[in-house]
Amino acid sequence: MIRKAKVSDVKQIHKLLSDWSDKGRLLARSLSELYDCVRDYYVAAPADDVLGVCALHVCWEDLAEIRSLAVRHDATRQGIGSGLVRRCLDEARELGLARVFALTYEPEWFARFGFQRVEKNSLPHKIWGDCIRCPKYPECDEVAVAIDLAPGRKP
Repeated sequence: MIRKAKVSDVKQIHKLLSDWSDKGRLLARSLSELYDCVRDYYVAAPADDVLGVCALHVCWEDLAEIRSLAVRHDATRQGIGSGLVRRCLDEARELGLARVFALTYEPEWFARFGFQRVEKNSLPHKIWGDCIRCPKYPECDEVAVAIDLAPGRKP
């Protein structure tokens, strides 16, 4: 049920992300940006009906971000979000990435995967490019979490 997104999924992804963005729970993404980055995205989509979405965006040689995690309101609490995050972490390992982070309102939810709270200022400035477009900038109220994937890596 979880697969890489296809171009034909982009309009459904956009609608799903917009629904959560309208509630102030995640950053809006334009159709243009979604088409540009479609290869970052995974969808939970039985029969081409997108129930959930999540992206793994590579930021640097050893760092990626889990972003745009959203599940359709009528499909929550079915393990879709967990499955999407696990698939993104699997891909991060396959790519040889040492660390993955997320900005979230649900740090406890991410903790079940091994993420720990980190100071936002510990993340490289390169990741803040999206923040400029956020209506909450510069007063971000999200929590930064990160997981180290490389055994023995020093944080």
